[in-house]
Amino acid sequence: MSRKDFDSIKLEKRSLKHRISKSIHDKDTGTVFGRTGKDWGKLFLFYLIFYAVLAGLFAICMAALLLLVVNPRIPNLQLERSVIGTSPGLGFRPLPADVRSTFISFKGTSYDSYKYWKTQLTEFLSVYKKKGQQEGAGQNIASCSFDIMPRPGQVCDVQIRDFDPCIEEKHFYYHKSSPCIFLKLNRIFGWTPNYYDANELPSDMPTSLQHKIGNLTHENQNQAKMVWLSCRGETPADEENMGPIKYYPYPGFPGYYFPYMNTEGYLSPLVAVHFESPNRFWLEVQTIRHLPDPLRSADCDRRW
Repeated sequence: MSRKDFDSIKLEKRSLKHRISKSIHDKDTGTVFGRTGKDWGKLFLFYLIFYAVLAGLFAICMAALLLLVVNPRIPNLQLERSVIGTSPGLGFRPLPADVRSTFISFKGTSYDSYKYWKTQLTEFLSVYKKKGQQEGAGQNIASCSFDIMPRPGQVCDVQIRDFDPCIEEKHFYYHKSSPCIFLKLNRIFGWTPNYYDANELPSDMPTSLQHKIGNLTHENQNQAKMVWLSCRGETPADEENMGPIKYYPYPGFPGYYFPYMNTEGYLSPLVAVHFESPNRFWLEVQTIRHLPDPLRSADCDRRW
């Protein structure tokens, strides 16, 4: 190869390198990849607007789809198809500060000792006192009974005075060493209890509850439509120590509160359980479980 050929190849390599460098950044025209800064700004603005509009249209389509498919008040999966199922859990108040504990311990002669429990119940019941205080609220709250069911779109009222003596003004009777606790069924959309026939009560139902059911249904057959509730000690010693118990307003949850349909203003029914004369000043909520048929009655164990 002659020197002339070598110089020609070297010139071509330099020319290629120059062209590549110039295509990236042309110092003469001030362009980068063939575009000036102004051109790049216009291009960036175009794609910014384009993708913003595209994202907006996608969001509108998704929102429209969700509005058509998903109802904010009615879950797609209900009862047997849902994770919760058809057996509502039974919750209680007041709750200990330590969620791992189930003890309710206090000294009735000391306000500071039972202040925590009173505050817990006062805060828990505050939502039941505030119903209807806001403008437009409470218009669909109806006074229900076993003979008067709520109309579509209405919810049944829960009256605090029905829990007397388990009310804030009486310190929920903690100052008398006769504590009250409140029980509630967890909400399950569309769940309706299966009611017992008052003449065919299960043999494992407590005798005292059977007598209570008999007396109530004798006065009004419609009162059989109740999720009955009974509390008992886990052991015979517990039974003796816990003393007599009263339930307010009923030993169970009236059927006119069900089904729960996520209606505005709905309040879960409550049962106030009053331990009138326990032998000790502390209470442990040992377990909360259901009787054999969870759709008809509930049972709460207590250990003292």
